[in-house]
Amino acid sequence: MCCVFGAGADEMGEGASRRDFRVGDVLRVSCPQARARVAHVSSFHASVEWPWGEIDPESGIGWNGRRAFAVPAGSIERIMSLFRTEPEPSDLRVGDSCLVGVPQTLVRVIDIGRYDPPQDVGWLPRPHTMLVVVPADLPEEALPEDAGDTIDLESAAPLTIELVSRG
Repeated sequence: MCCVFGAGADEMGEGASRRDFRVGDVLRVSCPQARARVAHVSSFHASVEWPWGEIDPESGIGWNGRRAFAVPAGSIERIMSLFRTEPEPSDLRVGDSCLVGVPQTLVRVIDIGRYDPPQDVGWLPRPHTMLVVVPADLPEEALPEDAGDTIDLESAAPLTIELVSRG
């Protein structure tokens, strides 16, 4: 099963459904790079103006339209993040232009959140389904308690998600 989710994803291909994923599934995920502007940099994070989605004006969260990327190369936060910047976060400076995307990555689904009504996360569209994923090659016993990144299946980012193996 291969699906393109997000912006312009009217066709999901081969009868795939947004709800077909299960805990334990191994997925191949990617997202083409888009240009973003660096808005803030500290020793720990570089924040970019997120090129996809928009601020939800009715949200109680007050998202600022940015996404932070961990600067330290070996940090668990950076290891778990699907999205990457080019150049690396440690090389970014405020005002720089960079590329943001997901290189083809294998992940394992460790949890699934389903929300009705859609979850208020601060941006639009509000997600109905979010997958919590970790790198597929990371052993379960090595996972920190709050490990993982999320894949918002209603994301405005044009994610491609392919089922590699059923868990």
